[in-house]
Amino acid sequence: MFKKILQSLSKSQTAKTEAPKQAAVTAPTKAAQATSGVLNQIAKPATTPDKPKTPEELCEITPKMSKDQIQAQLKLLYRRYNRSASSLDSKIRSEADQMLTAIVTVREKNFGEI
Repeated sequence: MFKKILQSLSKSQTAKTEAPKQAAVTAPTKAAQATSGVLNQIAKPATTPDKPKTPEELCEITPKMSKDQIQAQLKLLYRRYNRSASSLDSKIRSEADQMLTAIVTVREKNFGEI
């Protein structure tokens, strides 16, 4: 139940204590470049996939909404998807996990760190 909140708290604590690390960028090998060139020529999708929705879009939050409306919407969504997070169906569980992550992200953005 409190998994997402604990993850958010631990994330905010580690961000305060550790300096951001930059990932090292490695150059692709010639074999990888040749393989990717072949794959690009062979596998071209007929339609482009939809871009992933932002957390605000997932939670149906609009810029016109007041803080009280946002809080009520997040409360409703949390109740709904927190129940689904313990489902036996893996598809429902993964969707609930994605939504709970979006809810925490929107909450932190609008109301500050937990």
